Amino acid sequence: MTRKVADCRRFPSETNCTLTITGEEDEVLQAATEHAVSVHRHQDSPELREQIREFLEDEKALA
Repeated sequence: MTRKVADCRRFPSETNCTLTITGEEDEVLQAATEHAVSVHRHQDSPELREQIREFLEDEKALA
């Protein structure tokens, strides 16, 4: 299974967040949602989770 990456640096924020989360898709989705709610003050919702899922990228293999 390909690991996924959620990288806050891709999105401008008031806090200039630099957090990157890597792992299996379900783990990253859960952690990124919790981060978005607790740090960026988003409301947890199915819509937020779908938006996060859409911006997940495959982890690039280390050479």
